Amino acid sequence: MTVVQYLGGQLAAVESVGEPLLNTAIFTLFVGVTLWIAIWVSGNNSTTADYFAGGRAFTGRQNGMAIGGDYLSAASFLGIAGVIATSGYDGFMYSIGFLVGWLVVLVLIAEPLRNTGRYTLADVLTYRLRHGPVRAAASVSTLVVSLFYLLAQMAGAGALVNLLLGVSGGWGQDLTIFVVGLLMTFYVLVGGMKGTTWVQIVKAALLIMATVLLTVWVLTRASFNVSALLSDAAARSAHGSAVLRPGLLYGGTLTNKLNFISLSLALVLGTGGLPHVLMRLNTVPNAREARRSVAWATWAIGIFYLCTLVLGFGAMWLVGSSTIATAPGKANSAIPLLAYELGGTLLLGVVAAVAFATILAVVAGLVISASASFAHDIYASLIRKGRVDHDSEIRVARYTAVAIGLVAIVGGIYAKQQNVAFLVGLAFAVAASANLPTILYSLYWGRFTSRGALWSIYGGLISSITLIAFSPVISGKVDPHTGASLSMISNPAIDFSFFPLENPGIVSIPLAFFLGWLGSVTSTSQIDPARFARMQVRALTAVGAAKATRN
Repeated sequence: MTVVQYLGGQLAAVESVGEPLLNTAIFTLFVGVTLWIAIWVSGNNSTTADYFAGGRAFTGRQNGMAIGGDYLSAASFLGIAGVIATSGYDGFMYSIGFLVGWLVVLVLIAEPLRNTGRYTLADVLTYRLRHGPVRAAASVSTLVVSLFYLLAQMAGAGALVNLLLGVSGGWGQDLTIFVVGLLMTFYVLVGGMKGTTWVQIVKAALLIMATVLLTVWVLTRASFNVSALLSDAAARSAHGSAVLRPGLLYGGTLTNKLNFISLSLALVLGTGGLPHVLMRLNTVPNAREARRSVAWATWAIGIFYLCTLVLGFGAMWLVGSSTIATAPGKANSAIPLLAYELGGTLLLGVVAAVAFATILAVVAGLVISASASFAHDIYASLIRKGRVDHDSEIRVARYTAVAIGLVAIVGGIYAKQQNVAFLVGLAFAVAASANLPTILYSLYWGRFTSRGALWSIYGGLISSITLIAFSPVISGKVDPHTGASLSMISNPAIDFSFFPLENPGIVSIPLAFFLGWLGSVTSTSQIDPARFARMQVRALTAVGAAKATRN
């Protein structure tokens, strides 16, 4: 039975959409198929290269689709369209930022990273820097960035399933987040990188097809007249024609304008510091396939983000921003509501399954990245000093996956009311601050030292997290009309924020670059030019890369 009611042509009192039993059946079917895939490939996980890098057996095209599946998260499918549906032009800046970020990976990072690394970010950084301290710092950074990103996926899962399965109340959303956490942990425990990669390939193909289908459907309703679509959407919005101009979210005050600059920096530079995306570059056999991976991913991601413009304004027009704002999950529910408006219960169920697959696949990629970093960098390299067998390292990675899953569940429960695109913007800021400066310095600056790496990683990590903790994201932000809290702390009376911006990128990213430079030029440690020269040769030509990654 459909519980959505139409009042005067608008959806009202939205608690669930479509038929919960049908939605549940489609969810169950997809989860069953992907779990079968993960179990099917799990028998070949006999070495750490199999478990952490999929045996490096994936082609550039396969890995490119998997990267797309890893990168196109709940923030992309649910959050961005939702921001566009409620805020118009400014929301589309998320799509532009995420897409432009790929240029950094393609031009500066993909090939040299693949040639110098084995499994994790720390492998690249320790090629010519101090092994112990730098590896520990890189592992800590990987774990923190992954956990921040996981918050967004958990929030998206709770909003989506709460809406589609008719689960009411905060406890229902909490239960949903708990179930998603268990599922994602199982994917990683059983399938490793091979299982995760195939799930992401399937998910990426389904996501692109569903996105293109919805986009064409919306354009059909608008007689393929984009101008008319935008005009009709603006007429349906409470903000009128303001949604077609910049400034609705990030205009007016100086603080809002700085927020926009800060967010833009985080989105454009954060991709190059995401550990779960960078780890994917090691699942191909050589640098040529790594380049092909990013090229294929760019095509898939570019098509998707262009479609978000039509989907966001389509939801604004056909569903209405006021209806979206009152639905469970608020802006995160724009795409499911649009699918229901276009094709009824069946299309909604299919789109919902794709959205759920999006969350599961991305979460599995994050968990395996974080667990691999701890098992390979902390346990095998620092604690056991390399004296560890494959089985022990994989076992520790699985234990770590369980622990990360539990932490992500708790964090997701607290972050469930936040827009997922906004939460991912925070994760990108942390990644750009803690990881990107060190990666670029290590690959391209001969005077970069271990002290510079430690100052850059810890400085970027601590500054970004501290600024987030004392920003309106955590406390002090209230709705001017209702007085309700818009921060993660639900009590509007609690306010300990002193940093006025909602994204720390404008401060923490330049600070991390500066600290990397300052730590290096003030270091008394001896620089080995020959070591850097060998690293450059290997990064640019792949000489020696095959031997180093064979095991």
